[in-house]
Amino acid sequence: MVVKKIAIEEHFSTPENSKLWNDSGEADRNGKSYTDFIVDRLWDDNKAYQDELNRLGIVHTVMSLTSPGVQGIDDPKTAVDLAHSSNQDAYDHYVKSNPKQFSMFAAVALQDPNEAAKEAEHAVKDLGAKGILINGYTNMGDVNTPMYLDDPKVDVFWQKISELDVPVYLHPREPMPASTQIYQGYPELIGSAWGFTQETAVHAIRLIMSGLFDRYPNLTVVLGHLGEGLSQTLPRTEHRLFRQRNGEVNAKNVKPLTSYLHTNFMCTTSGHYDTDALESAIEAFGPDRVMFSVDYPYENNSDAANWFDQLSLPEDIKQQIAYDNAARLLHIK
Repeated sequence: MVVKKIAIEEHFSTPENSKLWNDSGEADRNGKSYTDFIVDRLWDDNKAYQDELNRLGIVHTVMSLTSPGVQGIDDPKTAVDLAHSSNQDAYDHYVKSNPKQFSMFAAVALQDPNEAAKEAEHAVKDLGAKGILINGYTNMGDVNTPMYLDDPKVDVFWQKISELDVPVYLHPREPMPASTQIYQGYPELIGSAWGFTQETAVHAIRLIMSGLFDRYPNLTVVLGHLGEGLSQTLPRTEHRLFRQRNGEVNAKNVKPLTSYLHTNFMCTTSGHYDTDALESAIEAFGPDRVMFSVDYPYENNSDAANWFDQLSLPEDIKQQIAYDNAARLLHIK
């Protein structure tokens, strides 16, 4: 049975972003034929894409700029300009052409946090963006001088997000080149096969430990790939932080780490179609905080939809994950 679904981690590029994006490393790691296949579909024929979505019961799709996107730009002005143009392009190419099928997460340039806050407000209020998607750490000068989202300089952005009351999707990017020695000899692990998960899970934990969600309790951060492994690993992190220091840590969070999964995080099935992992995520986050997604074009729409449609879940939980949770979070009617 085909289930009605919303997919919220679906990617595009723009001609301008593609000029700035060096995909040679991607080709070296993942194979040229795969990379060429992806690049061809990042700015795709809407008609063919929509026809496939309709056939699979994916009735609404939230589009976002592919990784690393704006976060991978060294020059602040170039990053600000790319965020603004990419958001307008996404609106024109997807949302304006078919608002029933498409909406968007906006890109922002945290190289300049004040400009990021302004762009977030513009995208949400003027373009109807459902939230913001950030591709991991931000280059501050170059790829080996990163800024993470718990940096105090980013607080002006978080203030604006709290005011706008929209979610932030924390999407992965590859670890910094300076920290990839552990992958030496196995470069294919650096990206989505493993490095994405490691990088993004630590980033999410940093947000919790910084006290961000205690300062802005209405924030919601969305994680892809069934929560980047946190459903399995965060309980041990919580336990060991207390055990090894008797609770004396530098962290500013006022509640146990795992409790924030139930209040300030949601996760999606993007690119992780494993039933055991899904059940673990439902247990850790709660059935009202898990959402369907594909991770197109890096994954196949049919693989994601067919896996989900055949799941033996209680009907009410399946409905929540497929449609209701995303519709509630993003105000999709």
